[in-house]
Amino acid sequence: MGDTVHMPDSRAPDFPQRVFSGIQPSGGLTLGNYLGAIKRFVEMQDSGVETIYCVVDMHAITVWQEPDALRRATRELAAGYLAAGLDPARSILFNQSQVPAHAELGWIFNCVARMGWLNRMTQFKDKAGKNREKASVGLFAYPNLMAADILAYHATHVPVGEDQKQHLELTRDIAIKFNNDYGVEFFPVVEPVIEGAATRVMSLRDGTKKMSKSDPSDMSRINLTDDADTIARKVRKAKTDPEPLPEAPGGLEARPEARNLVNIYAALSGGSVAQVMAEHGGKPFSEFKPLLADLAVAELAPISAEMARLMHDPAEIDRILADGAARARVLAQPILERTFDIVGMVRG
Repeated sequence: MGDTVHMPDSRAPDFPQRVFSGIQPSGGLTLGNYLGAIKRFVEMQDSGVETIYCVVDMHAITVWQEPDALRRATRELAAGYLAAGLDPARSILFNQSQVPAHAELGWIFNCVARMGWLNRMTQFKDKAGKNREKASVGLFAYPNLMAADILAYHATHVPVGEDQKQHLELTRDIAIKFNNDYGVEFFPVVEPVIEGAATRVMSLRDGTKKMSKSDPSDMSRINLTDDADTIARKVRKAKTDPEPLPEAPGGLEARPEARNLVNIYAALSGGSVAQVMAEHGGKPFSEFKPLLADLAVAELAPISAEMARLMHDPAEIDRILADGAARARVLAQPILERTFDIVGMVRG
C-alpha cells in the first residue's frame, strides 16, 4: 500500500464525500500511468469514501480517433484498472459515453461558463498550437465537459495532476456561478485531493523527459502489457551515470537518471526516497538495478498477465463497464433532472 490518501474537508459539508476521476483512453498504458494515477486511484477504495472512475471516451474524440483503436484503448484502460486491483463491486467503473448525463449537463455548463474563462485555458493553447482555428469546438469546450463529469455526481473531491489543476479551478468557478445565478446551493465546490508529491516517472533513456508511449524507443518505457522478462530487461538496460548511488537524497538533484530510478523504486515499494537512500545509498547500479528489476517484476508482471487475460475476454470488460454505467446513471439522473428544474426546463 502506498501513501495514505488524505481527504481534505469539503467546502460543501452538506454533500457526502465522493471521489470522481477520469482518464482518457489513449492506448499504451505505461508505468507512468500506473504510478501517477491508477495505483493511487485503486488505493482510494480503502479510504472509506465512495469512488467513481470513468474512462472518458467523449473527451478522447476532441481530437481524431480511429474507431477500432478507440474501442481497444477503452477496454485496455478498463483492463488496467481491474488488473491493478480496482474492485467493480466497491468502485463504479464505466465509460463516459454510456451515461448521457455527462453530455446533457455539459451543454448546461456551456451556457454557464464564459468565453474568457476558456480562452485562458493553457492546455487548449498547448494542444491547438498554431492550428487554433482548425481545432475542434470540443477541444475548446473540453473543460466544461470535465466540469459536468465531476458535478453530475456531486463529487466533492477530485485527484488531479499538474496539467488538470486549471480545469478543476474552472469546475469550481462553474459550480459557484451556477449556484449564484440561480440562488441555490446545489453544486458542491469541489476540492482537489492532496496526496503529497505525485510520482513523476521519467524516460528510462533520458531522465529529463517524461516517460511516454509516444517515444520512438520502446526501451524508454515500461508498458503495463510487458511480460516479466521484458520488464526486467528494460530496468537493467536503463540509462545511468558511472557513479554509485549517492549516500543521501540531496545527491540526486543533478543526476536525473539516478533520481528517476530511485523514485520508481520508492513508488513501487510504497516507501519514501529517504528510505530507499538509507537502504541502498552508496551501492553501484550493478547492484541496485537488479533489485529494482525484481521489485518491478513482482509488482507489474501480475498486472500485465491479468490485463492480457481480460483483453482476451472483451465481453467481460464490456459487461463490467455496462454495469458500472447503470450504477452511474442511477446517481447522475436525479442530479441532472434537478438541474433542468432549477434552470427552468419543462420535463414530462
